[in-house]
Amino acid sequence: MKIVISPAKSLNYESELPMAKFTLPEFIEDAEKLNKILKKKKPTALSELMSISDNLAQLNWQRNQDFTTPFTPENSRPAIYAFSGDVYTGLDAYTLSEEKMDKLQESLRILSGQYGMLKPLDLMQPYRLEMGTSLKIGRKKNLYEYWGSRLTDHLNDEMIDGELLVNLASNEYYSALQPKRIKAEIITPIFKDWKNDKLKIISFFAKKARGAMVRYILDSDAKTLTDIKGFNLDDYEFSQEHTLKENQPVFIR
Repeated sequence: MKIVISPAKSLNYESELPMAKFTLPEFIEDAEKLNKILKKKKPTALSELMSISDNLAQLNWQRNQDFTTPFTPENSRPAIYAFSGDVYTGLDAYTLSEEKMDKLQESLRILSGQYGMLKPLDLMQPYRLEMGTSLKIGRKKNLYEYWGSRLTDHLNDEMIDGELLVNLASNEYYSALQPKRIKAEIITPIFKDWKNDKLKIISFFAKKARGAMVRYILDSDAKTLTDIKGFNLDDYEFSQEHTLKENQPVFIR
């Protein structure tokens, strides 16, 4: 089973790492190319491009200037320990054993505007480049055009016959893939909460649940859609009643 998730805007480069293992990104040359473009942009241009505050623009301008290769444990950090948003809170990678991390390394892929696709232990340096950013790269008008079919091709190369792809990424990042070309059955879990007597997707809770689903798949060694439907963390449970498409199971609480 392969799983795709989104990155996070919030980063953590300070906590002590639970293990020393690391790998290098598949698309490191692309990350360098994109950084060269970003490095030329002043804070005011970054603010406009990314619709961020002056303070965030200054922070990311400095990150762009500090970007350097080769990546080493001294200047970089494994992606799974660097991202610290809601999905990663739900996943709680810091409590994984080395054996479980090896399994996660095989199954989890993190989609990224700058790095394309990351394995959990791939080293990365601090950045901000959302997939939906309208960054022009040569003749390509945005990152979707830039990455094109390469992320889908890479994912296909990694998958074996009969393996499921579990999509736990946001629409912004999942759109960087080409679902019709993916050589696997795609499962997209949906998480809803009751609010004001209505079932709604509440972003904060849904993001955390996506991370918890990754953890559940890992801990339960889930391999099938039936296995996935057994997800019951944080009081969620599968609802056949609210599931409109078999490959989009709905979990409610």
